[in-house]
Amino acid sequence: MSKKTKIISTIGPASNHPRIISNMIKKGANVFRLNMAHLKKEQEVIDIIDMVRFESSKLGRYIGIMMDISGPKIRTDFSSLEENKIHVKKGHVYSLGFSKMNDIPINMDVNFKSNKNPINSYVKIDDGKINFKIISISNNIIKIKSVSDFIINANKGVNFPGVELKIPSLTNKDKKDIRLGIKYNVDWFALSFVRSPKDINDFNEINKGKNRIPVIAKIEKPEAIENLEEIISTFDGILVARGDLGVELPIYKLPILQKEIISKCKNLNKPVIVATQILESMIVNPMPTRAEVNDVANSVYENVDAVMLSGETATGDFPVETVKMMNDIIDNVEKENLKFDEIEFSYKQNSKYAIGKAVNTVSNNLKVDAIVVMTESGSTAKIVSYFRPRINIYALSPHLSVCNRLSLLWGVTPIQSQKYLSTDEMLINAEQILLDNKYIKSGQTFVMTAGVPVGISGSTNMFRIQEVE
Repeated sequence: MSKKTKIISTIGPASNHPRIISNMIKKGANVFRLNMAHLKKEQEVIDIIDMVRFESSKLGRYIGIMMDISGPKIRTDFSSLEENKIHVKKGHVYSLGFSKMNDIPINMDVNFKSNKNPINSYVKIDDGKINFKIISISNNIIKIKSVSDFIINANKGVNFPGVELKIPSLTNKDKKDIRLGIKYNVDWFALSFVRSPKDINDFNEINKGKNRIPVIAKIEKPEAIENLEEIISTFDGILVARGDLGVELPIYKLPILQKEIISKCKNLNKPVIVATQILESMIVNPMPTRAEVNDVANSVYENVDAVMLSGETATGDFPVETVKMMNDIIDNVEKENLKFDEIEFSYKQNSKYAIGKAVNTVSNNLKVDAIVVMTESGSTAKIVSYFRPRINIYALSPHLSVCNRLSLLWGVTPIQSQKYLSTDEMLINAEQILLDNKYIKSGQTFVMTAGVPVGISGSTNMFRIQEVE
């Protein structure tokens, strides 16, 4: 049985090689993430996309590519310095700002939006590991006092917890990256530091039309929590970015926030991803901690669509082993009789949800071995996945781009098929595809959902139970 919870792996210096990409796919990676905060050269991005497409094609796998757009992420910018690091001393005062003349240069101007006085608030650098107290602000230059001795490295995140900043939702680099992603047909975008549902507007000015690529909102700002339901409704998926969220808000609030975000995503049928420090210790160790194993398991129990590896596969010493470990944890947990919560459902949603509910009920109450979804756009597969059936969902689509995109969704195994001209042709070929791939055996039963007439996107209106001869 294929695992239902998917694995997203970030590509970086440790994994940017065809052999490693191939091995990660073999060990269970379903989607590869391009972290555009660390990818500066256009050709490097193109080469990675081509490499993933080539290696996945060789293996006959449908693998998604997610381009993670940096967004208005404030980072240390030491490009004008001789060294890529700065030593700070406890009690010393430093200037922080966009100008390269500052002691600690950053990559963008900071304007304080709210009326709240930021004096005596804290600046946190590198996921909160380095802390400074704000003592004065003048002409967008911030004077800060170090609370400890530290070394600050280049390109590290800078946070202003509790202080609302006036910054755009997209930078000029972001806009260039989005256009690049569209040109090279990435399967998903993710946008960092989403604060409001309106943040999608600038994105959609570039990413629009019938080939629009779905956009995932990364929840990592307090403003996003305040606007959570509207953001989930507006975006195409959600990523729980626990790193910055745990810096911007008290860290002890993270478990409750994570459960709340996952629950709301389920109710609104939006894919949800849990990320940050999932198997963090495997950056330098061949085995994870017991707590990390439990963290992965809890995400599986919560029926999230995917768990994401960041530094573990981007810069870690054991990228392939980390993917295998995560796959083993997921596989072992899913072999148990997981509790699948009954999804709240209203027939007012639409007829496709009614079909999806019926497919789930039949598959759970009868001896059915597989679910087959014939889909043009992938939307029906998403609806069937929404009900979290206990058996595998095989989504057949004539479009390679749809198959790659569906690789992110819980419980969905995408398969590229031909375009069918009739219902009978569709049923015969679907059965043969399952047999050829050894997803089903003679004498077993599958339930199929599709649209009649065939080949029309959005026309799902029938399901059928069929025994394999």
